[in-house]
Amino acid sequence: MTAAYDDAQPRATIREFGEPGDLGWVIQAHGELYAGEFGWDSSFETLVADIAADYARAHDPAREAAWIANLDGERVGCVFCVREDAETAKLRILLVHPKARGQRLGERLVTTCLEFARDAGYRRITLWTNSVLTAARRIYLAQGFELVDEAPHHSFGRDLVGQNWSRDL
Repeated sequence: MTAAYDDAQPRATIREFGEPGDLGWVIQAHGELYAGEFGWDSSFETLVADIAADYARAHDPAREAAWIANLDGERVGCVFCVREDAETAKLRILLVHPKARGQRLGERLVTTCLEFARDAGYRRITLWTNSVLTAARRIYLAQGFELVDEAPHHSFGRDLVGQNWSRDL
């Protein structure tokens, strides 16, 4: 008997955050991937844990949302949209796992976040990132974000350049 092979492309989907295991996955995936790819220490995982826990504990569903990207049913990405102030949303903790890169999931996650922010009544959206995250920066530029400012800092066990980005909705 021979095995049947399915040559179809993997199926990538985006769903709302909130299934059991989502919170832990977001934290673990960030910690492991950023340590492996950039040598960041566990203080970055702590930052992500704080962001994710704050969201899970007390988000306003009318003004804040988060999404998980799945590839053939496995979690491979995420993004959060949270309130900065009455007119400004903040894009947080975008991640696409290496096994899912090249499928435009990062672009789709950011588009989903922007559409939600616009529909929720925000007038602008901001984000903070670091200059070493070049793939994310390409997505932000393609989605119309503009660099507002940048400054060197020492965080996550490394010397980095933090960047603030913004765009109108």
